[in-house]
This record gives sequence, C-alpha cells and structure tokens, in this order.
Amino acid sequence: MEKQRKHAPDFGLGGKVTLVTGASRGIGRACALACAAAGSDIILGVRDVAVSADVIKEIRGMGRKVLPVKLDISKRAEIESAVAEAVETFGRIDILVNNVGVAPGDLAELVAEADVDEILQVNIKGTFLVTQTVARHMIAQRAGRIISISSQAGTVTLRGEAIYCMSKAAINHLMRCLAAEWAQYGITVNTVAPTFIWTDGTRPALADQDFHDWTLGHIPLGRIGETDDVVGAVVFLASPAASLVTGLNLLVDGGWSLS
Repeated sequence: MEKQRKHAPDFGLGGKVTLVTGASRGIGRACALACAAAGSDIILGVRDVAVSADVIKEIRGMGRKVLPVKLDISKRAEIESAVAEAVETFGRIDILVNNVGVAPGDLAELVAEADVDEILQVNIKGTFLVTQTVARHMIAQRAGRIISISSQAGTVTLRGEAIYCMSKAAINHLMRCLAAEWAQYGITVNTVAPTFIWTDGTRPALADQDFHDWTLGHIPLGRIGETDDVVGAVVFLASPAASLVTGLNLLVDGGWSLS
C-alpha cells in the first residue's frame, strides 16, 4: 500500500549518526558541520584528533554529540579501530561520508610511481575499505546512507591529473556497484562530484589569476564553488528526501561537464 504522502520533503537528519572522513578541514569539515546542523550526531574521522578542536566545539554548540576518532584510511587497522569505537559509542552508524582523497598531479609521462601508489592506496583502496567496514554494520541494521565525495575529474578530462581522474572514475563506478549489491539491505550509495571549490587547500592555486580565469572559463554558471554548494547535495542524499535515490553521481560542477 502506498504510504501517506507528507506535505513537504524531509531534509532533516535528526536522530542519525554520521561518520565523515577527513573532517578537520575543507569539504569534510563543512560536511560534518552541515550534517550536525541538520540534526545528526557526528563522528569525525581525522588523522590528528588535536586539530579538530574547533570543529568539535562548533558541533557541540549545536547541541549535537561528537566523537573524534583517529583515522588514516591508508591503514586498515585504524579503519577497523575507528569504526569499532564509533559503533561502541553510538550503537550504530547511519550515514557515511567518504571525503578523504589525494591529488598529486603531473603530466602523464612524468608521473612518479610513488604518486600513482599513493592515489590508488588512498582514493580507491582506502575509500573501499572504509566503506566495506561501515557497510557491514549497516547491513546488520538493514539501513544506511553512503555518500562518497568524488570529483568532476571522474567525468571530464584534466590535463596533468590523469591518475587522479582515473581514481575518481573508479570511485564513481565502484559506488554504483555497491549500490546494486546493497540495495537489498536498505542501503543507498551515491557520489557527489564537485568542480573546483574554494577551500584552504585550493586557495593557493585559485589565487593564480591565469588558473582562476581558466577555471571560470569552463564553468557555464560563472563562479567557482563554495563548500555550501557541496554540502547541500550531501545532506540531501543523506536525508529521507532521497530515500529512493541510489547509484547516482551528482555533479556539482556549475555545468563544466556539459561541454
């Protein structure tokens, strides 16, 4: 029988528990704060717990519970320890936001093997292992939302970023595969793929006028993204409003991929 329709979609995360990886700065930090503002308690997956003090304070100021856990996604032992601590503390994980990624770049003929190894280890293997570890708990509870921060680089070509582009294309398809496998457990799996976003990490590059102008020249909407542009998509996909959305790669690219 069709459920009685509500008058408005529900974008709230009240009563949920969200794990965000790479949550101390940039898009990860913004995702943690946005999910907290939407009502969720937060697990901060960070490499250095000490640097997350300001995020912890902000989340607690919203009246939410917050647990920082040491999490380097290139280390399986830390993944398992962090997830176990989170589940022990909160009893469950309802939402996973995979945010960690690395992007050492160079022209393809000059890329160092060590950079290839790092990108594959972190962006693909690390993201999968975190997702797998959390999903085992979601399968047991027969519910969950998994959202991976991908990139427009998984859809468009970027000169000097061939290996990074490859890694993000791999993540997009991996998440589609997981969406197909885990739908039977009530788990949705999606990706959010931003264009260049103003963060502490991108600011030095975007401060270069030539690069800034080149970037704007590829964005039909005529502006470089803000973290708020990304977290809106994340909160939507985590919310009840997106309960029938899975296997989606949601581009937040201002139209870059249209060309």
